[in-house]
Amino acid sequence: MSDERQFPAWEKLYQERAGETMPWYYAALDPDLDRALSAFGPRGGSALDLGTGPGTQAIALAERGFAVTATDVSAAAVEQARARAEARGLAVQFRQDDVLDSRLEGSFDFVLDRGCFHVIVPERRAAYVDAVRQLVAPGGFLFLKCFSAKQPGGLGPFRFAPEDIERIFGAAFAVRAIEETVYQGTLNPEPRALFCVLQRP
Repeated sequence: MSDERQFPAWEKLYQERAGETMPWYYAALDPDLDRALSAFGPRGGSALDLGTGPGTQAIALAERGFAVTATDVSAAAVEQARARAEARGLAVQFRQDDVLDSRLEGSFDFVLDRGCFHVIVPERRAAYVDAVRQLVAPGGFLFLKCFSAKQPGGLGPFRFAPEDIERIFGAAFAVRAIEETVYQGTLNPEPRALFCVLQRP
């Protein structure tokens, strides 16, 4: 399979389209994240929603009492997400930020990546792992959702098998779980996905 991919200009995409129309828009808390929080914790504390897009996951986590920071490379996405949270009366710290050149300070009890990693080109993946490891507090978790190698076709995000995740992340994180699942959103059928629970030692 070719490693060549064409991805949207994220800022232009969010300037021209409402978040509700995006393939990855899912209003409720991601069911796989919900189960992982029950199984592994934490039950509270600080969370970073990396690549927040429409902001739905940040909002759902804030509703559960987490102190949430949410970032996206697109300033337009951040503004849309901030307005959506404010309309619900929720305090989420939204920031325009690029994980590969992050200006964030400190670390978080867990980081959620529901669609950022799988659009990063192969030559930048090691830099991503280094960056996100700094954002996860010692003992904390990275909850990672990405397209599965079982998803047919070649368009859209890169695909990964469980052994790819273990190879890419294994030196920096303990792999606690990798499950085949689906990527909830506006597409029908829902794309095949992996949900990965990675813990920083």
